[in-house]
Amino acid sequence: MRASSFSTADEVMGVLIPRSAVCKTAAEYARGALPAVLFGHACRVFVFAMLFAQRTGKTCDSELLYVSAMFSNIGLTEAYARSTVRYELDSADAARLHLDRHGIGSRERDEAWLAIALHMTPGIAVRVSPLASALAAATFTDLTAAHLDTYSNEERNGVLAAYPRGKQFKHEVIAAMGRGLAHRPGTTFGTFGADVLDRVDPDYCRINFCGQILGSSWED
Repeated sequence: MRASSFSTADEVMGVLIPRSAVCKTAAEYARGALPAVLFGHACRVFVFAMLFAQRTGKTCDSELLYVSAMFSNIGLTEAYARSTVRYELDSADAARLHLDRHGIGSRERDEAWLAIALHMTPGIAVRVSPLASALAAATFTDLTAAHLDTYSNEERNGVLAAYPRGKQFKHEVIAAMGRGLAHRPGTTFGTFGADVLDRVDPDYCRINFCGQILGSSWED
């Protein structure tokens, strides 16, 4: 699936696609930096997140949510091929810098940072803010079909018509994540990234928390 296959419409299933400068530049950057499989994922996540927020009575700043969706996987790109921290932190830092360059206030920058940093950490984002809750829920909807019954068949089909997944999305998104994590396997400890590397890297050795406790230097 190529990025050129994705819709450039100003509205998808009643959700307006933000076209302010901060959003347009975020989309342009994401389109150029991300592989198409992750850019399409970002586009769907935004629409699903807005629909989720509306359905659950949450109020989200659409522009802040859009930028958060566009940047949520930037840490997996080639620009961070030497990073030694979790990719979610790289993504969150990049989003905060982008927002700062466009004169967005510190409260909004911090809110987006937290939402992105926690978007792959189940059970926590929902308690942080409506933005973090919607971003995390939509991310897992697109990846694992979680909360899929929140959306009508019309909404699902409309989102997929605008931003097609492609027949190999499941395998391609795992591969894309694996490429972005391969050089920093230690950062996946305690995250879903460990599952990704366990599947795609035959040399990956998963860190075990119980092993850390039992193998510690404490003399019990």
